[in-house]
Amino acid sequence: MINTRATLGSGSDGPDFATLDTKKKKDRENRKLIFSRAQQYAKEYEEQEKELIRLKREARMKGGFYVSPEAKLLFIIRIRGINAMHPKTRKILQLLRLRQIFNGVFLKVNKATINMLRRVEPYVTYGYPNLKSVKELIYKRGYGKLNKQRVPLSDNSIIEQGLGKYGIICIEDLVHEIMTVGPHFKEANNFLWPFKLKAPLGGLKKKRKHYVEGGDAGNRENYINELIKRMN
Repeated sequence: MINTRATLGSGSDGPDFATLDTKKKKDRENRKLIFSRAQQYAKEYEEQEKELIRLKREARMKGGFYVSPEAKLLFIIRIRGINAMHPKTRKILQLLRLRQIFNGVFLKVNKATINMLRRVEPYVTYGYPNLKSVKELIYKRGYGKLNKQRVPLSDNSIIEQGLGKYGIICIEDLVHEIMTVGPHFKEANNFLWPFKLKAPLGGLKKKRKHYVEGGDAGNRENYINELIKRMN
């Protein structure tokens, strides 16, 4: 009697059962790991929220007010075209990957990025995204870069292919790495294709004026989350 399994497994055209078994086992282990990490992140976010509430309450009881620590993460949206734009400004927008109006990207806050933002401030608006905004952007409009191609994040395997070597194997890992500006933020952020946002309902009426002057450009701090909601 012919051993069908052995024959199929050893033939060049048949399925490799050992490889299939290994893949199934790896998939099972990954699912367990992803579930465990999702629970861990949810607990971490919840504890951070509780700590924030506690600190605010404590400050009020002492008759003061709570001062938030400096933000580490920004979300930048390009709001203007190239008319009368200085070549250096255009170059910075290209470095930021903001090649089109209503493109958005995450950015780590440091001295270099702040200096870049100052140069392009009339053409962008930015602020501090919260967890809800980061999650909704990545889940709803997230695309990754694989072999220089724009690929929808329809499956965790896409993320594992692009970022697995950094321990980022699922969408919740990606959200966490971006939100916390983790050790592999640069790689995770470069993997993400610039977000293509829709024009906000009602439009942006005062693009040339700064946000603090009643316009749309520049730093809108936490109010960026309202704009993300309108454009996502």
